[in-house]
Amino acid sequence: MDLTFTKMHGIGNDFILIDDRSLTLERKHPYPGLAVRLCDRRFGIGADGLLIIRPSDTCDLGFRIINSDGSEAQMCGNGIRCLARFAYESGITGKTEIRVETPAGVIVPRLVFDQTGQITAVTVDMGRPVLDPEAVPFRPSPEGGLTDTLETPYGPVTFTAVSMGNPHAVIVVDDADRSPVTTLGPFLETHERFPEKTNVEFIEIVSSSELKMKVWERGAGITLACGTGACAAVVAAVLNGKTDENVRVRLDGGDLSVTWDRARDHIIMTGPAETVFQGRISL
Repeated sequence: MDLTFTKMHGIGNDFILIDDRSLTLERKHPYPGLAVRLCDRRFGIGADGLLIIRPSDTCDLGFRIINSDGSEAQMCGNGIRCLARFAYESGITGKTEIRVETPAGVIVPRLVFDQTGQITAVTVDMGRPVLDPEAVPFRPSPEGGLTDTLETPYGPVTFTAVSMGNPHAVIVVDDADRSPVTTLGPFLETHERFPEKTNVEFIEIVSSSELKMKVWERGAGITLACGTGACAAVVAAVLNGKTDENVRVRLDGGDLSVTWDRARDHIIMTGPAETVFQGRISL
């Protein structure tokens, strides 16, 4: 079987996009094993995750994301921007505002055009942040809550737990470039207090409207960017009085603009989505 794919990235967080609205691929090649094979950077195409466009009875499109280790994520902010641009430019939909059914609920990306009609960015209504520890899901200590402290082999660590459809642990650090991403990241990812594992963000407060972030992604490890993580980071920063509600988030792969619309209690994220190449691979 020959599989046609498109390689895309959102500020360096890269994905393999596949159109499986017919569900033919899933019947022959289950997604988890396929993701592990295709995302391998030495023996496959190479990516942080596999994005699959699926049919939906209630929305314009369905969406699944499988991490490079074969685990499934409920949502992916960078990935859904890529999906929206791909769906429009490939003719799957002619809509510039697309309702997408995800395991985290309905997400609505909107394409942004310049005066020449070129897509310059994608704005995504990411919905409401989840601030109930049980729903994150996170098991706080008896004296803790969303913001809690854990003893780790690297010393006590204070973080704020937030869900943007997937769980996050946000840690404020003095210097993002020196943060212990490769040690504390995997330790917290698999900690028993996070029953579905967690993404881990290390954020440096640059100003009331800007922060710098490093990320350890659940199921993928270090990535150049995480869209849901950037949104969770802004929520945590606002809750802890560190920033305003309109924040530029600087990641290794580029910048995202994140706004917490408190009137609607929705998170709005804007950033680029770029095609790297298209190809075909034999399975």
